[in-house]
Amino acid sequence: MNPLDIAFTRRAFLFRGITLASAAATVPHFIQASAFGLPHAVEGLSSIPGVPEDHILVVVQLSGGNDGLNTVIPYTNPTYYKARNGIGIAKDKVLKLGRDATVGLHPSMTALNRLYDDGVLGIVQGVGYPNPNRSHFKSMDIWHTADTTGTGTGWIGRYVDSECCGQGKGESGKPEPQDAVAPGGGQPAIAIGGEAPLAMHGSKIQPVSFDNADLFRWMGKDVHNALAEPYDRITRAGVVQGVDADSNAGFLMRTALDAQVSSEQIRKAVSQRALANYPQGSDLARQLSMVGAMIRAGLKTRVYYVTMGGFDTHAGQGGEQGRHSQLLGQVAAALKAFHDDLKEQGSDGRVLTMTFSEFGRRVFQNASQGTDHGTASQMFLMGPMIKPGVLNDHPSLDDLDNGDLKYTTDFRGVYAAILENWLKADSKTILEGNFKPVPIIRKA
Repeated sequence: MNPLDIAFTRRAFLFRGITLASAAATVPHFIQASAFGLPHAVEGLSSIPGVPEDHILVVVQLSGGNDGLNTVIPYTNPTYYKARNGIGIAKDKVLKLGRDATVGLHPSMTALNRLYDDGVLGIVQGVGYPNPNRSHFKSMDIWHTADTTGTGTGWIGRYVDSECCGQGKGESGKPEPQDAVAPGGGQPAIAIGGEAPLAMHGSKIQPVSFDNADLFRWMGKDVHNALAEPYDRITRAGVVQGVDADSNAGFLMRTALDAQVSSEQIRKAVSQRALANYPQGSDLARQLSMVGAMIRAGLKTRVYYVTMGGFDTHAGQGGEQGRHSQLLGQVAAALKAFHDDLKEQGSDGRVLTMTFSEFGRRVFQNASQGTDHGTASQMFLMGPMIKPGVLNDHPSLDDLDNGDLKYTTDFRGVYAAILENWLKADSKTILEGNFKPVPIIRKA
């Protein structure tokens, strides 16, 4: 049986999650792994009218539950020092956020403080959700799906499904989503890492993910050089004469071509030398450097996603020095370098960067000079389109929920603001609920 003659329609292929396993003998692995995310890169189809194709979102996930109280520090509140007599940050060490500020940054975040002073950093405090879950996995799923049950597709995936796909009529005559198409060609969503996060998984388009762009290619020529020329000839042929473009065979031929073109675009983009000095030895800086290179190359990607782990500081967290201090220093330096890169290439006005962690830590330190799983924390938002400064009050340290901060801002309100006011998308449909956008975006 011809391996291209698969027994599923393209719509069934896209909707039911069928991979190219039946074509494994002839289709390269990186095509199999990325087929869902491969739009018609060579067709250059346009996007939905009114959607700003030049606006980009970069999500920075801080995995492990970052201690928000030692990141943005309520140094004017004596309760903070009573709760953290071993790991609290001394008042004279805090990077104070303005003359009348009641909070400041950890002293290791001098690079982020410069962004704050430059007016391109906004801080939203007390971010969380109702009935918080203290499990890393469940809480992360909640943030990824924008659903307090932590089930369903990802919120970014639903955005891409909604804004980067056309509509057609199916066999029943009713409207049905067509094949996934990124506006102007290219990958609509890219995650840096070995596996794309749940947040980016939709029902129509799946994201492309890779940790090293050099590996985002067909590996057959590494087995034998003689395989390179036939593969290149076949994949670049597109839909060959005599094959119905709307058939399964035509779909797979286009997918092979799209994979080849996309792979080359990404690897060429990442090979550029960065326009800023990214810190060496920082994996987050490496990831953001790759994102900066792809933005500079003009890829049509709408959303990039990067991740940094290590924030589960149950023991030996440290105060002004120590493991948490090192982590925060890496975050600050990487974000500053990324902003400098974007500004140098003239792209800073196009890119909104958002950080989050699945939860904060408890108010009181534990017996191991660390902090345990808590609830609300803060989000950083970076870019000239962001309202600068501390955008709301710090949650109370005296009115607690069983030793934890009470959230004052629903994270889905931040998502809604980004969707509505930056990406110009329908947040009610994408978030599957009505969440009031938090005022984080400057008015045009």
